[in-house]
Amino acid sequence: MKFFVDTADVAAIKELHELGMVDGVTTNPSLIKKSGRNILEVTKEICDLVDGPVSAEVVALDADAMIAEGRKLAEIAENIVVKVPLTWDGLKACKTLSDEGRMVNVTLCFGASQALLAAKAGATFISPFIGRLDDMNIDGLDLIQDIREIYDNYGFETQILAASIRSVNHMSDCAKIGADVATAPPNVIQAMVKHPLTDKGLDTFVADAKAAGIKIV
Repeated sequence: MKFFVDTADVAAIKELHELGMVDGVTTNPSLIKKSGRNILEVTKEICDLVDGPVSAEVVALDADAMIAEGRKLAEIAENIVVKVPLTWDGLKACKTLSDEGRMVNVTLCFGASQALLAAKAGATFISPFIGRLDDMNIDGLDLIQDIREIYDNYGFETQILAASIRSVNHMSDCAKIGADVATAPPNVIQAMVKHPLTDKGLDTFVADAKAAGIKIV
């Protein structure tokens, strides 16, 4: 499973990238706002840093304006993925942009039928939102499973990009189900390394090494 980092914080992306933990980046208007930077400027900096796909989201609501914004965003770099919402106009924009050879990420997916429409419209990625479904007491992982089954049944090439990741368990569960990509905030990816038994074992090893006077260099 590929790891995308869900942030517009260049410093955080750089740290994870240097460890080989970043296969791509996803952004949205809320993350751009949080960065406090111009969308074109910060997106260009991210694209220069990361070789993989970088999702940049349109803000228009009608298809023609989405297409115009998508073309403008695609000029930033070759690895730009134009991100559009899962609306009828968004699907129209997806079809046009994908037919032009541009990568498209259809976002805000909450149903398997929506994911089927996005695949038919030529989406490169579909972004089902796990955490927001969990907030409504609906198991978001079931949606990932349903989309995986549908796409495999018919050979759709659209990649499942699990989004709205809230926990380490979300990451491992998405990998078990077969999501192609999971995009998560930096703190969730970093938390994947943590386990209390790892900490406990390390404390024991450090204490024993000190007691035995072990030195390597």
